[in-house]
Amino acid sequence: MAAHPGKIRRLIVAITGATGSAYGVSILRALESVPSVESHLIVSAAGFLNAATELDMSRSDLEGLADVVYSDKDIGARLASGSFKTDGMVVAPCSMKTLAAVATGFASTLTARAADVVLKERRRLVLLTRETPLNLVHLRNMVSVTEMGGVIFPPVPSFYAKLENLDAMIEQTVGRVLDLFDIETGLVRRWQGVNSPDND
Repeated sequence: MAAHPGKIRRLIVAITGATGSAYGVSILRALESVPSVESHLIVSAAGFLNAATELDMSRSDLEGLADVVYSDKDIGARLASGSFKTDGMVVAPCSMKTLAAVATGFASTLTARAADVVLKERRRLVLLTRETPLNLVHLRNMVSVTEMGGVIFPPVPSFYAKLENLDAMIEQTVGRVLDLFDIETGLVRRWQGVNSPDND
């Protein structure tokens, strides 16, 4: 699929098999309102399964939210090369399997290879890791990715923001994630300080 005219930035979004597909979907929907950013989507087989189970979304529904779509099996796609310039990548949600692949450079899928490329090119990689409780392998893999320059971003609710419902909590997290790429969405309810009138 060709690039869209007028879009000057590219962000890779991957949805893997951990619970929490709503985060990836919310990111794609947020990017639809940012005309300058082109979304490049990869969804694993388990990611499609979770979107169907958790959100009643079909493959076509999910892929229709992105500007450009790739098969996770397409290891020869342009995202597999550092010569294809992007602003980085967010994996939302990120399964422990995907985390392990990124931490060890085991690039057997396009998601893992694209993440590997983002790290080697010193671009921003953000992983919304979803698992609890964590075992020692999970923690060590998180440390490895952090040491390589990636950002581990568990989607923890911002209770200080006094958000009204689950959708608002998801959007707050998504806004904070996109802040890391300097993409303004208007989704974040920002902290104003304890004595701000906004906190009354």
